[in-house]
Amino acid sequence: MDKNKKLIIIIILLIAIIGGVSFFAFQQVQENKEMTELFAIEKEEMENEYTTFATQYDELQVQINNDSLRQKLESEKLKTQRLLEELRQVKTSNAAEIMRLKKELKTVRAVLRSYVIQIDSLNKLNEALTTENKEVKKKYSEATRQINTLAEEKKSLNEKVTLAAQLDATNINIQPKNKRGKTAKKVKDVKKIAVSFTLVKNITAKTGERTLYIRIAKPDNEVLSKNESDTFPYENRQLAYSIKKYIEYTGEEQTVTVYWDVEEYLPAGTYNVYIFADGTMIGQQSFEMK
Repeated sequence: MDKNKKLIIIIILLIAIIGGVSFFAFQQVQENKEMTELFAIEKEEMENEYTTFATQYDELQVQINNDSLRQKLESEKLKTQRLLEELRQVKTSNAAEIMRLKKELKTVRAVLRSYVIQIDSLNKLNEALTTENKEVKKKYSEATRQINTLAEEKKSLNEKVTLAAQLDATNINIQPKNKRGKTAKKVKDVKKIAVSFTLVKNITAKTGERTLYIRIAKPDNEVLSKNESDTFPYENRQLAYSIKKYIEYTGEEQTVTVYWDVEEYLPAGTYNVYIFADGTMIGQQSFEMK
């Protein structure tokens, strides 16, 4: 074979090799173009998913009152937003980075799903607890109403028992006396005022020593009293008394007589006598002195 034929063969081989390489390079360019277009589409879909997941985290936070869980959701949302920003910055030709972010997306999806299930369970539990709480409140309100009713009934009964157990002074008689012990016809002659009354029989009243307080009020309503310290408690205040009398009450009817020694000027007019026992007024009577 002469040199010209060898040269021709070499040239033909070189052309074939160059053609093959060019064809292969063309094929690679086409494949890379198709991959880039595919990654661009996939990147866009991933961006949409990341955005949707971040929004879902916001929606989940609104549904719960648990601060600890809300903080965890906020942390996952920020992580999702950070990955979304990384995805937006990456080039479509960076296959490795896109694949990494695709794996991250899968993890985000799984975590979000776990929170959705957890919150759904919590909501169902809260609904059940709310229903149960309403039932408990209803039963509590009913029990409270019954207790209040019983308390009112007990209070009413106690008041009736207390009222029934009170002493009662009847047949109250007031006699102004002169120095001879006779009934005084004129107020200027009065030296002593006798007050007598009957304590009626009461088997429900407490027996034993009792203290009676008698108030004698002048026409101007000033109470006759020997000492400013002569007072007794009545309805959260102190009242002055004229006469204090200790008796032994047996529950049977008994007559009580007390005396007021006149040492002050007494005007003519209408006088009032009030009798008290155990913090209650048990009798009242008025009389005239001319």
